[in-house]
Amino acid sequence: MSNTLPRILISAAHKSSGKTTISLGLAAALRDRGLSISPFKKGPDYIDPMWLQSAAGRPCYNLDFYTMSHEEILSTLIGNSQASELSLIEANKGLYDGMDLNGRDCNAALAKLTKSPVVLVIDTRGTSRGIVPLLLGYQSFDPEVNIAGVILNQVGGQRHESKLRTVVEHYTDIAVVGAVQRHPDLELTERHLGLVPSNEAELAGNKITAIKARIAQQVDLDKIISIANSAPPLAFTPLDKNTTAFDDNDGPLKIGIFKDAAFGFYYADDLDNFHQLGAKLIHINALQDTTLPDVDALFIGGGFPETHLSALHNNHALRQAVHDAIENNLPVYAECGGLMYLCKNIQWHEKDYAMVGTIPANAIMHTKPQGRGYIQLQKNINHPWGQTKADDKTTLAAHEFHYSSISKLPDDSRYAFNVKRGAGINGKYDGYVYKNLLACYAHQRHTLANPWIKDFIHFVKTKKTDQRSQL
Repeated sequence: MSNTLPRILISAAHKSSGKTTISLGLAAALRDRGLSISPFKKGPDYIDPMWLQSAAGRPCYNLDFYTMSHEEILSTLIGNSQASELSLIEANKGLYDGMDLNGRDCNAALAKLTKSPVVLVIDTRGTSRGIVPLLLGYQSFDPEVNIAGVILNQVGGQRHESKLRTVVEHYTDIAVVGAVQRHPDLELTERHLGLVPSNEAELAGNKITAIKARIAQQVDLDKIISIANSAPPLAFTPLDKNTTAFDDNDGPLKIGIFKDAAFGFYYADDLDNFHQLGAKLIHINALQDTTLPDVDALFIGGGFPETHLSALHNNHALRQAVHDAIENNLPVYAECGGLMYLCKNIQWHEKDYAMVGTIPANAIMHTKPQGRGYIQLQKNINHPWGQTKADDKTTLAAHEFHYSSISKLPDDSRYAFNVKRGAGINGKYDGYVYKNLLACYAHQRHTLANPWIKDFIHFVKTKKTDQRSQL
């Protein structure tokens, strides 16, 4: 099967070059042109996709070599581009940056796999003629990468822009498709985990509008569209995702999902898989709701609970409802921020805030990361979602990024995962297990190699069936 999908990959020479701001502005400006834009983000990231979704008005999907096969990356890109007129992929870090010595997991590798033309965003502060060897080096390092354009970013003024354009046009064949001057409108607030999540920023819409105006004025959108249209057809074989929905006499399984300013770290395709597997997601606001809806299970994702501690603490009724639901054997899955929420307390700035209290430990915030990056896990016999053999050495790829640690868990605590790489809860284990609760620092992706949503829903279905048989 072959697909002609206009697409472009926005990358940079190095991290913090402004590619996220440029990508947001391009998505919003192209959308303003009347084009439907499908946004994508390379790597394990929640925050940039939130902003890109707001800018494009469509869900943003992640493309990640560590957790996905090449076939899954192509399937995700093509499958979620069909209803749009242009796909915009935002890279992570620099074009050639990655963990693999041979570059098999870098942005350039993604550009080659997806046959996407690249537009480089270059931070031009403190440089003029020196931009030329940088661009020529990036071109010659891997000639298979199609660097189709460059956006000059952080330009100091008209004179600076003129010098840059002249040397790039004289020494290279790379088209200058934009020159973006420094301006406060183009600054995004940063925090320990990166950008402030757009689901939390009250003025996110206004911020995107301001960025869009600057980018529309200073980037040649016609050239961007032309570059995207130059992408060659992609050959791909549709994957059998094995996502047959679970039947239930009472209709779809109801999964309560915490989605608010404190909890918002969810992958778009994971949410899609819940629906494809026959589950109905019911949103719960941990800051405002005082009762739990009638659900068959809970999913509490990551986020920034530490920035909403007073509101979470003061919502005694919901904390008690969650506690009682777990004690009454409701299946619950929690990741990172969700894990913290289920502890006795979250401690920040030497002050304790009472949380749900199911996990008999404290979550303590630190000034430096306690676990970050890609991890490897192995299920053990304590994993509640189906039987795991003691000799099963299957390794699951996931990621973690947390500034908190868990203190004073009892020595007889049960864990679902052995940590082969990463920090987990205590350096050796992750996935605290209690009754029908599984809570971990790991962020999982639903993939062919790790169909965790299918396993979780099957577990929920089984528990619901068992409960019926006891009535």
